[in-house]
Amino acid sequence: MDIAGWIIVVILFVVGMAGAIFPILPGVLAIYAAFFVYGFFLSFEPFGFWFWTIQTLILAALILADYAVSAWGVKKYGGSKASVIGSTIGIIAGPFVIPAFGLLLGPLLGAVIGELIVGSTFNKSLKVGFGAVVGLFSSMVVKIILQLAMIILFFIWI
Repeated sequence: MDIAGWIIVVILFVVGMAGAIFPILPGVLAIYAAFFVYGFFLSFEPFGFWFWTIQTLILAALILADYAVSAWGVKKYGGSKASVIGSTIGIIAGPFVIPAFGLLLGPLLGAVIGELIVGSTFNKSLKVGFGAVVGLFSSMVVKIILQLAMIILFFIWI
């Protein structure tokens, strides 16, 4: 059972880290689930109040920051609510619609289309689309750092 538990934990960590780049994957939730898998298969004994408190705070920060940092990129470049919504739709749909470049083009096109819908000029819409991409990459960096911190804390704790 120990080996099966570790295999599942590692798979969840890999899926979680991939989720920092591909938004369709569960990301931080997969990493958080790995802690429960470890507990069920091996032991919950190493985990106490502080472990769960710290990990849950990081989880909450990641969920909030994921949207906030992406929206910040759009807003910093003068985007409207429509471009934030378009960018979010583009982040989710882009990888499916344009498999090779959808992760990059999805939020860009989504923000541009959202901004054009509210009547902005094409140049402003393009600028806002660039902001969506900046926000996406900033969000990815934050997610990678915090998710790595969660995994490192897990190994320190056990």
